[in-house]
Amino acid sequence: MIVRIALILGIIFFTSSYGTSQHNNNNQSDSTHIALNPTLKANYNAQIKAQYEKLLGKNFSGEIIVAKDGEVVFEDYKGFSNFEHKTPITSETPIHLASISKTFTGMAILKLWELHLLDLSDPVTKFLPSFHYAGVTIEQLLSHRSGLPDYTHIMDPSPIKIIKTKTKRGKWITKKVKDPSIKPYKQSNYNDQDVLNFLIEKQPTPQSPPNTVFKYCNTNFVILALIIEQISGEKFPDFMEKTIFLPLKMEHSYIYSENSKHPYLPSYNERTKPYKIEKYDYIYGDKNVYSTVNDMLLWDKALRSEQFLSKTTLSMAYEPKSQTTKYFQNYGFAWRMLMVPDQEKIIYHNGWWHGNNTVFARLLKDSATIIILGNKTYKNIYKGEQFFSVFTGKVDSTELEQ
Repeated sequence: MIVRIALILGIIFFTSSYGTSQHNNNNQSDSTHIALNPTLKANYNAQIKAQYEKLLGKNFSGEIIVAKDGEVVFEDYKGFSNFEHKTPITSETPIHLASISKTFTGMAILKLWELHLLDLSDPVTKFLPSFHYAGVTIEQLLSHRSGLPDYTHIMDPSPIKIIKTKTKRGKWITKKVKDPSIKPYKQSNYNDQDVLNFLIEKQPTPQSPPNTVFKYCNTNFVILALIIEQISGEKFPDFMEKTIFLPLKMEHSYIYSENSKHPYLPSYNERTKPYKIEKYDYIYGDKNVYSTVNDMLLWDKALRSEQFLSKTTLSMAYEPKSQTTKYFQNYGFAWRMLMVPDQEKIIYHNGWWHGNNTVFARLLKDSATIIILGNKTYKNIYKGEQFFSVFTGKVDSTELEQ
């Protein structure tokens, strides 16, 4: 039975979180917050600015906010949202979050769990009966332990074949050539239902048995988005707008989709060549949230203040569920974490899609947040967690997972 809950969720969220104290901007604090000492705040700003110019320099195109105790201590906007027309990036320019989008999908699932509309141990088949991968549960999707194949690797094989041929000098070599006999699964661009249909029809081999090993997989969060649609009876972009973006006043945030009322905003490669819409650009759940650093700070505040999920639920989400391939790295429910000995755990998620490089990193005890959204390929962005040294006094050169 489909339960239409998006509007109800939005009303509950709006009433409980905003009915008594509506904030108009990111720098306005509530009655219990003690404002940062102006001298300390200026000192933070100077230190971060120096690191920012050294780390990101001239090549950065995007937005950055660094906050302490909910207050912005550094903010900047560089580059262009459209390089051809030299349209400058501003505080109102949405940028594709790439895999940071997974934090919204994951936390929406946990909200449905809080409302007893699903159990984390539920098999996917409870909501998507045609899904045939036995033993895969919601919590395995959230923690990348499902073992499912990644749709970005299997759905549209390159139409090439390997042949042996001779060079002009008579040397035999192998060469890749186009093979017109290899056809893509679908001639037009894919959507979430196409991903599910592909899994059902083609039954590609799993990467691993369920709940045996961490395998980062975009398919997991596509399936979660489809489960949200099944439970709510609404399209995922509409559900997220009503239950998160509108109540939180994230006015420049949206999910891009096949029938989106919002524009596709291209990102750029190192040579400032734009990426055009391609076969995976209508798929959401794993990506396709567009937002700004100011809106993302609102998301950070909502999580810290229990406006969307309870402290107990969030603590569960931030618990390490699976060791990843890199030292000190782990994954919870829709969140990565860096767990360096004798240092505070960093709760974060980064993203990459086309030319977008993004960072959303958080210290919970020190109450510090780093948000960097880039729209032109620049991997130095992933070193952005180094700004935390301004607050912790400890320099850590460990790069966060991209």
